[in-house]
Amino acid sequence: MDIVKEVLEKQKKDLEKFKPITVEKHLDVGIDIGHLMVTDPNYFDDDKLRSDKDKYLLDLTRDNTQLIVNSIWELPTERVEEFVVAKIPPPRFVLPRARKLPVPKPLTKWEQIAKAKGIKKRNRDKKVYDEVLDKWVPTYGYQRFKAEKEKDWVLEVPHNADPNKDMFQEKRDLRIERIAKNEISRMKNIARAKKIQTPRTGFLGPDAASAKDLVTAANIAKASTASVGVFQEKLSKDKQARGIGVKELIPGSKRKRAPITIPGEKRRNLNIVNKVLNKKPKIDVEKAISLQKMEARKEREASMAEDSETKKKGKKSSKGGFGRKKPKGGQGKRNHSKRAVGRKRR
Repeated sequence: MDIVKEVLEKQKKDLEKFKPITVEKHLDVGIDIGHLMVTDPNYFDDDKLRSDKDKYLLDLTRDNTQLIVNSIWELPTERVEEFVVAKIPPPRFVLPRARKLPVPKPLTKWEQIAKAKGIKKRNRDKKVYDEVLDKWVPTYGYQRFKAEKEKDWVLEVPHNADPNKDMFQEKRDLRIERIAKNEISRMKNIARAKKIQTPRTGFLGPDAASAKDLVTAANIAKASTASVGVFQEKLSKDKQARGIGVKELIPGSKRKRAPITIPGEKRRNLNIVNKVLNKKPKIDVEKAISLQKMEARKEREASMAEDSETKKKGKKSSKGGFGRKKPKGGQGKRNHSKRAVGRKRR
């Protein structure tokens, strides 16, 4: 009996770990089996949410998941080999798209022509038999190029061509040119699909230079030589940049430059020599008078400084008991008959 009780108690404890499959809700939940989604309109229990948030959310998720599982078991089933499969109906709830609707890819120029003329694309075989190599070679791809290279191990030189010309290099250049041309066509198709303006050749994007920028760049390039663009050849339809002055565009163009020709250069050199030889000295009277006044002022200041020094020496000699001789009468006096040079004192 004790063993039976122990087994029943253990079974009871094990059953307590698992909750029942029946779930009770105050308000009916919306179940969409097609999306395996449950919409729960019931309110949260604030007390349980504050006391233990993780446990409350875990229990709520478990109950809603149990409702989805119960709905799946109510669906019609069928056996596929060894498995029982439920037939899920189409979804009822319309979910918003994460991305925008795909736009149909625009047709290229060749696809438009093929559609207009009814040309259908034919499927080519991956390999084709080559009679020269006597084996099957790929129709396209790297191995095809390898087979072509193996087949063209020798090339015939035309009669009118240079015998020293490398025909292999010419063929290689033509292939590179053809690849570049195809790439330009591809870029044109992309630009045409996106409605971007394209020139006759190349690709014109938002960062491409305009006609004005190209003319300005050409003029700057011409002026970037050692002769500041003097010896640069001019084209028949050469244009000058508009909106930019010549002084800002070409450095050193402030001086007017004569055309560089042999007679013009000789005449210009002769004019320079004549100017140097026939140059007459200019006499600035006012400047000469000011210099003369300045020299007279310096002489007068120097004489006054000497007189003051002699006076100082005379005083010292009288105190010491010896000195120079007494000056004669009339010396050191001012002669009024002579006119003083410089500015008159008042």
